[in-house]
Amino acid sequence: MTLEAERTTTRPVDAVRVAGLLAFVGAMFVYLQLFGLPKQTLEGVLWIYLGTVAWDVRRPLREHLVFLRDWWPPLVVFTVYLYSRGLSDDLGIVGVHVTEPIEADRWLFGGTLPTEALQAQLCGVPCDRALPPRWYDVVLTTVYYSHFFAAIGVAAYLWKRSRPAWVRYMRRYLSVITLGVVCYVLYPMAPPWMASRDGYLTEDISRITGRGWFDTGSGGGGGAHDQVSAVGNQVAAMPSLHAGLAILVAWWCIGRLGGRWRWLLLLYPLAMSFMLVYYAEHYVVDAIAGGLLVALVMAFWRVWERRRERRPEDPEPEKESAEAV
Repeated sequence: MTLEAERTTTRPVDAVRVAGLLAFVGAMFVYLQLFGLPKQTLEGVLWIYLGTVAWDVRRPLREHLVFLRDWWPPLVVFTVYLYSRGLSDDLGIVGVHVTEPIEADRWLFGGTLPTEALQAQLCGVPCDRALPPRWYDVVLTTVYYSHFFAAIGVAAYLWKRSRPAWVRYMRRYLSVITLGVVCYVLYPMAPPWMASRDGYLTEDISRITGRGWFDTGSGGGGGAHDQVSAVGNQVAAMPSLHAGLAILVAWWCIGRLGGRWRWLLLLYPLAMSFMLVYYAEHYVVDAIAGGLLVALVMAFWRVWERRRERRPEDPEPEKESAEAV
């Protein structure tokens, strides 16, 4: 094709779509100024929905409502998860566990507590959240915050490209969240920063989750720390859903992408788990439990779907195109 032909076939700029996206960006900017960073997956879903509307703003209203038709069950789960904050210790079914994960981590690492060792090496003794952040703190705080968008972002992409793939992914995603909440109710557990605060560990351990974004907050960084750190149920630590959902994202994407570069996605759950231990949000055993939970869920749905596909009375499952992932 000649250069002139390429010029004649170039698609014009879609002014309506551009206007819709600009309105979306403007609305998000105003929201961030008024309310700060979104702190829950539920908020992420709502912004994703508005993004789909802005991208296809010409479509009739009934087509935009398809999103709500498909996403209302996940929204119910996300809402229950959101308001389960504090449920674990408020129910009073069992007391909050403190010492068992400390002993488990020390057993795994020959008497050394990983959180204590990492903060001594990378933060300082004592580790103070007001200390100037290092470059790796910026990276790790960003990794932490990605938890609220990564898994749901994959879901949004699949919903636009292949609904059968979206259904399979959401089965796993929602199962991990639901089982995680059940575990939190049955086994509420204090994270390292809480154990330190209550005298079970050295006072040198500090919750520094938002340290990497200190320069983006007000009042010397406290704003950024409060926006990022004060999220979620404080005794919802076993298993770690931050680690588990990062593993789910990497597992799903690696299994459906081609090329050697896809294996770099393993860095995501590794960085997430490292960050959680370093920032005193979780113990190593929490991250391991999150991985085991994901493995259990993946195995269950794989067996269930294969058995369903073998049933002669069932219609053939809709085949997923190569473009779905």
